[in-house]
Amino acid sequence: MTSTQRGFNILSGSERKPVRGARLIHNSHPDQTIEVSIRIRSKLEAKREEFKNALAKPGFKHMSRTDYEKAHGADPADLDKIKKFAQEYGLKVRETGTELARRTVMLSGTVADLQKAFHIELKEYSHPRGNFRGRVGAISVPTDYSDIITGVFGLDNRPQAEPHIRRLPQTPGIKAHAATASHDPNEVAQVYDYPAGDGTGQCIGIIELGGGFQMDDLSNYFSSLNIKEPQVISVSVDGGTNSPTTPDSADGEVMLDIEVAGAIAPAAKIVVYFAPNTDQGFLDAITTAAHDSANQPSVISISWGSAESQWTSQALTNFDEAFQAAAAMGVTVCVASGDNGSSDGVNDGNNHVDFPASSSFVLGCGGTAMQTSNEQIVNETVWNDLPNGGSTGGGVSNVFPLPTWQDGFDVPAPTVQGGGRGVPDVSGDADPNTGYNILVDGQTEVIGGTSAVAPLWAGLVARINQQMGKPIGFLNPLIYAQAVEASGFHDITQGNNGTFSAGPGWDACTGLGSPDGAQLLAALTGAPGIHAAASVRSRRSKDKESAA
Repeated sequence: MTSTQRGFNILSGSERKPVRGARLIHNSHPDQTIEVSIRIRSKLEAKREEFKNALAKPGFKHMSRTDYEKAHGADPADLDKIKKFAQEYGLKVRETGTELARRTVMLSGTVADLQKAFHIELKEYSHPRGNFRGRVGAISVPTDYSDIITGVFGLDNRPQAEPHIRRLPQTPGIKAHAATASHDPNEVAQVYDYPAGDGTGQCIGIIELGGGFQMDDLSNYFSSLNIKEPQVISVSVDGGTNSPTTPDSADGEVMLDIEVAGAIAPAAKIVVYFAPNTDQGFLDAITTAAHDSANQPSVISISWGSAESQWTSQALTNFDEAFQAAAAMGVTVCVASGDNGSSDGVNDGNNHVDFPASSSFVLGCGGTAMQTSNEQIVNETVWNDLPNGGSTGGGVSNVFPLPTWQDGFDVPAPTVQGGGRGVPDVSGDADPNTGYNILVDGQTEVIGGTSAVAPLWAGLVARINQQMGKPIGFLNPLIYAQAVEASGFHDITQGNNGTFSAGPGWDACTGLGSPDGAQLLAALTGAPGIHAAASVRSRRSKDKESAA
């Protein structure tokens, strides 16, 4: 679709709506300098669907990061054209050395120059969640470059995502351990019968959009568990930094992620990628982690997100492509499914799922309430503390279609034609009443939420990778195969998250269920039918037929 202004094309999917509750302050200062991320097409863009179909099949042969860049990275000729574009509009290119692999070019310039380059108006707004620079409407790009540019991020820096944690309210005068049926993360791993291992040889990447950690806290925490403190390093993305403040801040999210993953895989290197809480920062953190050739994470944990309806189409597309890249390189991405039930916190009376958990190339992680005795599960149901607390996210994507590996699992019909991907894929303990003992800024807390489940599964993947001697990679096509689905999970059949109820087999509350770690490893390594599976059948359908 061509804009009315000659020589420019509207960038598909770039439309932004006003932020509800925001108040206009003034126009952005024309001399203010900002940095944007330009996403450019892949060399094999014409074969995108063929590539996605190959990834969705069990047995996809992983590519090295170098081979991926050669085959699917950006074309150097396209990069040169973007540099020419920058020169034409007085913009500067920040060289990172990863432009081709990440398909991302960093450009900086004044507001005035960027407004001319992309035919937008930037304004400053106030909002209860913090002031931001925003735009309304679509981005346009010069016609000469419209086939090359697939996304422009950073012009608008409104807050994009929320951490999916739920804290257990503190009872005055009572320690958290004594007040609840809370668990240390390594105890949860024992209850779920995780396979032996400590994550040796693995790297766990963690994406954070705020907060920070203190090394003294980590030392004290792991010492209290009699676990060797893991190596934890931070990587700055787009100016994001490790910035701890108070226990009530995003520090709780950061410490939960590190301490859960670290308690399960203490010998793994843990790399925390800190980025601003914007769609630009979030996307750049993911691509930086996936293509990090120095640290080489084999699994990435993400505990941030927001409803699909809160994202632009260009963001949904480019994030999904980033996850495709991770899958191709053998990197498992575990993502929390959200803490606001089937509405995902959107008050329009409709069902919504959380993104990026709804991408078909990530492992969506839902939440349960788990009661134990003597390190055994006594009862496990859907986590739902609504209306006054949280509940596991889950439902059906209105954006991403039903994947082939989920066909036959009775995924409900989507609200919007073209969607259909069911969320979540798996689950784990997330109820703050049975949550995790965490140390945050010197304070002991019990924290739950699906935020805990993403690093819980990341730790499991690290152990599986250690045992297998290679990355398991994109798990979804494997775990939906009948041999794994039947033995690797505790099927959750009780409870609901609002609209959706649990039942035999996959459901839109807890996915396939919580892990039986040792059985899952055995099924992934020893079941000959996994890699030869041509179709997937749902036990749920059979159970329904038997009950009829």
